[in-house]
Amino acid sequence: MKDETISVRRRKTDRELVRVLPDGREKALPDPGPLPGRSDVAIAAAAVSDPDNKPRTPEREKKLRRIPQVTVMRKALGLTQEEFPAQFHIPLGTLRDWEQGKSEPDTCARAYLKVIARNPKAVTDALQTAP
Repeated sequence: MKDETISVRRRKTDRELVRVLPDGREKALPDPGPLPGRSDVAIAAAAVSDPDNKPRTPEREKKLRRIPQVTVMRKALGLTQEEFPAQFHIPLGTLRDWEQGKSEPDTCARAYLKVIARNPKAVTDALQTAP
């Protein structure tokens, strides 16, 4: 195998474009700027003409369903992926599918998640079995 030189371009957190050299050093690159030949009007026209991804309008937003952000809710409660389903009697696989976007909660599950989000202590108390 012969030695190959591989360099990588990347943007740093301060938005500076750099070339990463094989030895790890970084060399600043000029910023290429916006795509040439596309005005804001042309970009907007292309977005409107795309049948698969129409721009959001107030009419379209009324038809969108709100999906609970299960990961955000779980983290806000300070629970792990194992603790959340154990505490609220949800199958672990179901929770993982929701968090990974493989499936969405059905109507009943969305209502249950809304109750958990608003008053998790009441749900926990209701689910505890009598001594």
